[in-house]
Amino acid sequence: MKKIIVFTIVCIFIVPVLSAQKVERMEPLNWWVDMNLSRVEVMLYGDNIAQYTLQVEGLTVMQQLRTENPNYIFFTVETKDKAAGNYAVNLKNKNKIVQTLQFELKERREGSAERTSFTTEDVVYLLMPDRFANGNPDNDSHPDVVEKVNRELPGGRHGGDIEGIIKNLDYIKDLGATAIWSTPLLEDNDSTYSYHTYGQSDLYKIDPRYGTNEDYVRLVQEAREKGIKIIKDMVPNHWGAAHWMMNDLPTYDWLHQFPGYGQTNYRSSTHLDPNRSDWDLKYCEDGWFVKSMPDLNQRNPLVQNYLIQNAIWWVEYADLDGIRVDTYPYNDKYKIAEWTKAITDEYPNLNIVGEVWMHDQAQISYWQKDSPIGAIQSYNSHLPSVMDFTFHDAVGMAFREPHAGWDNGMYRFYENLVNDFLYADPHNLLIFLENHDTDRFNHHYKDIKDYKLAMTLMATHRGIPQLYYGSEIGMAGDKSKGDAYIREDFPGGWEGDKNNAFTQEGRTEEQESYHSFTKKLLNWRKSAPAVHHGRTIQFLPHENCYVYFRIHNDQTIMVVINNSLEERNLDSERFNEVLGNFSKGKDIISGNIVHFDENQISIAPKSSMIIELER
Repeated sequence: MKKIIVFTIVCIFIVPVLSAQKVERMEPLNWWVDMNLSRVEVMLYGDNIAQYTLQVEGLTVMQQLRTENPNYIFFTVETKDKAAGNYAVNLKNKNKIVQTLQFELKERREGSAERTSFTTEDVVYLLMPDRFANGNPDNDSHPDVVEKVNRELPGGRHGGDIEGIIKNLDYIKDLGATAIWSTPLLEDNDSTYSYHTYGQSDLYKIDPRYGTNEDYVRLVQEAREKGIKIIKDMVPNHWGAAHWMMNDLPTYDWLHQFPGYGQTNYRSSTHLDPNRSDWDLKYCEDGWFVKSMPDLNQRNPLVQNYLIQNAIWWVEYADLDGIRVDTYPYNDKYKIAEWTKAITDEYPNLNIVGEVWMHDQAQISYWQKDSPIGAIQSYNSHLPSVMDFTFHDAVGMAFREPHAGWDNGMYRFYENLVNDFLYADPHNLLIFLENHDTDRFNHHYKDIKDYKLAMTLMATHRGIPQLYYGSEIGMAGDKSKGDAYIREDFPGGWEGDKNNAFTQEGRTEEQESYHSFTKKLLNWRKSAPAVHHGRTIQFLPHENCYVYFRIHNDQTIMVVINNSLEERNLDSERFNEVLGNFSKGKDIISGNIVHFDENQISIAPKSSMIIELER
């Protein structure tokens, strides 16, 4: 009989009687030689296995732990200077071996530790796999998981999968994106709304409705062959209520217990607040994100080791190019910093971007590595990149303000850059118009002219641009109707769709207008070092017209964005400190030559220019 935990007021453990059943799970199943993290904590799970003694042939066992739950054994082995191969893990009853498992040490890929990552040279394409494309209808439903496919249900499983991503890599490449951030692909066995996969039920297994672990590795390999990087979405703060451990926790304090469920207050600012109450901080970092997502207790060393090793295991196993971390400030801030540092100690060049959904630059800066704001409280998250939600906030307002006042319209973007002095590395911020948790940009802005203004800004701004799937064909969505409406299926991803927006001939005239502009802009960006690495000089917006320059070595780019409803004539002498001896430039959007010796630059209403300057 398995031990049961009942989540009411307390958790009650029923100790099992002696059973012939032995180890059902070993996690991780393998490690690699020559890792910085050479001491690996292995978890064994099975009915009453704590009664057995443990022996590992060829590896030094540094520590063995039994918990209050007799169905678990945790043991730590030293892998330093060991050869690749299989090492026998023996469970013994007295002197008799009752079960032998194999723990494998594998050879690392050459250069694995020094792998490069996504940078300012990239454009990240965010997609939700269940809603992107169905490449293999045979796995739409699967006997190992509860929820079955139902494309008629907005919040149901629709059948998109890894094969659908692989089959459309050429589309993403042709668009000009160079990295893919997919929302989580690990198993989510919730009975409803499992398509978003943030309530994970097995941290070592790809959801079978998406494919297999091997399919995920193949995605990474085939993407890399096309010059596309893969960023994995990781969730160390919580997992799903259907996680396999939830019926049989290793320890009572594996989760944050109140006892049982306690709701987070979502107030991440309590981490920084010098006047906060301990009660409020506790419910921020220990509270459950929602009732179906139990909050993990990283202050328990077993939990912390499990999560660190799992993250490193996926980077090494799948050969990943980067990590995005969900709900970063909802964790214990010291333990999430420890988690992040362990990964970057293993992979010094790996970029990790954290979701820090806050609306103040100082508060966002606090969570970036080496932050001058964090230093005030002697805190360092070790997190290389954060999401620039204040940029997103400005996007949500600025383009509906054609008659700008003192602090609205294009001033919103000017003031956002003013606060870059708060960041340790403002270039390594993820900037975006929208994502899978927000209203779609095209819902609020119906006119493609506004889309073109926003995309011009994002493609030339400091930071790493992130495009949400479908925006490039004009997809819209209103979050107030429910999350499913901002996560609709990409047209053409399913057999029988009325049009196929993955192809030029399959796109409607409107879809092609969005797509052709996006494709032109993003592919130009690939060869613009001034945008990737350049410094910025911005001028105060005048009459809702915003001008800034990106400068790097021999390349200087002038960006002009007219958010007003009238044509603007700009006095080029105002910009002479940058224009200097430049006499002309080519607008990459229109293809026109812009001359500066006439001392006037004209720009049509609700339009933009990206001018590559020429002497």
